[in-house]
Amino acid sequence: MKKKLSYYLIFPLWHVFSLLPLRVLYCLSDMIYYPVYHIFGYRRRVVHKNLTESFPDKSPEEIGVIERKFYRYFCDYLMETVKYFSISEREIRRRMTFEGVDEVNRYLAEGKSSVLYMGHYCNWEWVSSLPLYVTKGDDTVRGHIYHRLENDTFDRLFYRMRYRFESQNIEMHDAIRYLVRCKRQDKKFVIGFISDQAPNWDNINMWTDFLNHKTSFFVGAESLAKLFDAAVFYVDVRRVRRGYYHAKFVKMTDRPKDYANYELTSEYARLLAQSIMAAPEYWLWSHNRWKRTYEEFVSRHVKKRCEGVSD
Repeated sequence: MKKKLSYYLIFPLWHVFSLLPLRVLYCLSDMIYYPVYHIFGYRRRVVHKNLTESFPDKSPEEIGVIERKFYRYFCDYLMETVKYFSISEREIRRRMTFEGVDEVNRYLAEGKSSVLYMGHYCNWEWVSSLPLYVTKGDDTVRGHIYHRLENDTFDRLFYRMRYRFESQNIEMHDAIRYLVRCKRQDKKFVIGFISDQAPNWDNINMWTDFLNHKTSFFVGAESLAKLFDAAVFYVDVRRVRRGYYHAKFVKMTDRPKDYANYELTSEYARLLAQSIMAAPEYWLWSHNRWKRTYEEFVSRHVKKRCEGVSD
């Protein structure tokens, strides 16, 4: 009851707030930057650690510049996310543009699905407006893999927001079963995967070099692409200017089964790193990306083997 009450209290406030013009929301973004960065220091230690370890060749002054740019952009991202709750189709089409979707639509016409690799880079929430450009049909699923938020109220709000332009929210733990059902019903899909989060220890299958770290990645996108013989794209998002983004679809392959295990995931890591290095302030540095290290993984693996031998 309390959870429902919380949702119905916050929903109208968020909706009304989202009706403000973006120029007003950007003024608010400028206002909250100082307290977020200088007073409260939201995850500032994590951000600074991630930046200094990822760019060891940069001076403290250069790291400081990227750090401040990141927090300015992070405040913009918060306001843009608020705006997305009620933004019109006309306005989102003007502000979030796509290049290369025609190839995805061509594959759909040929009966072939597509897997889209993305990262927490630029405004990933606005990318969920992609169904506006993907061929619509009863035999086509257009969506993204969805990871439930711990807070039930905000989970419901974000679920509603991400479905605004009919992008299906497919829960991570149910993705395989959901897509197998689609396959049995002769349905094709275009599904986005944000794969740059840190997997739990039990879900770590591979490590690759990424931003000067040995890094683990979710491999679900690659596994599903091979299972359904789907085309694989990297969605390269760039910020054109404040409030405007452009996403280019870079085809990685239309024959995923020809690749060795985890080769596609490693290529995704390389492409994402390339995007980040071009404009590092737009990646989510506040995420504790490297809390699970390769050294600890090896230590755990050795410990398990030793326990197995002793048993």
